[in-house]
Amino acid sequence: MEAKENTMSEQKQIVLTRGVKKDYRRDSVVVHAVQGIDLAIEKGEFTAIVGPSGSGKTTFLNVISGLDTPTEGDVWLNGEHISRMSGNELSDFRRDNIGFIFQAYNLIPVLNVEENVEYVMMLQGVPGQERHRRVSAILRDVGLEGFNDRFPKAISGGQQQRVAIARAMVSRPALVLADEPTANLDSKTSESLLDMMRKLNRDTGMTFVFSTHDQRVIDKARRVVVLEDGVNVREEIREHE
Repeated sequence: MEAKENTMSEQKQIVLTRGVKKDYRRDSVVVHAVQGIDLAIEKGEFTAIVGPSGSGKTTFLNVISGLDTPTEGDVWLNGEHISRMSGNELSDFRRDNIGFIFQAYNLIPVLNVEENVEYVMMLQGVPGQERHRRVSAILRDVGLEGFNDRFPKAISGGQQQRVAIARAMVSRPALVLADEPTANLDSKTSESLLDMMRKLNRDTGMTFVFSTHDQRVIDKARRVVVLEDGVNVREEIREHE
């Protein structure tokens, strides 16, 4: 295994999975959500994992993020074998290496925009002055300069998702994972946010992986991984300006 981890590091792979399976039990029925996925995602990719409902894409995203433990197989993230980590070790690793963007935004309603964005950095022990500097910079990047003191209920859905994107990126994680990030947004807002994330990907080299069935996300992706019945059946590589 150590040789495999060293190879992963040398090739700048952020995510590597080997034979990953995930089963769920619903009452007396076993659901084989993911059925043996081998996948490598390299640093700086902008990748969409797509497939119909029930294809296993969200489950697979949860497994590669460490939110779910695989039933079988191995997952490496940023050179670390996360499928062997304990609960606390894995929680700390996620905090320091992964930014999450959720369909429902998942902002903390009693915190204002700045407090929501800096929350992970507070857990990491980043000093207050540095947190404020980074928050101000990322809010400029996502088009929310001057929104620091507003609360989630006082801004639109699209603005809340911009806050979520800022929160995911401000701690400079190795990987940003987005689960259906445009599902609750109108077409114009979705296009704007996707263009912004694509620009941030180009400018910072940060890796983005989406779980989606939204054609707008698929059209922006440079790499598309298609899942069917819990298996990766094909890939497409696109070139964008």
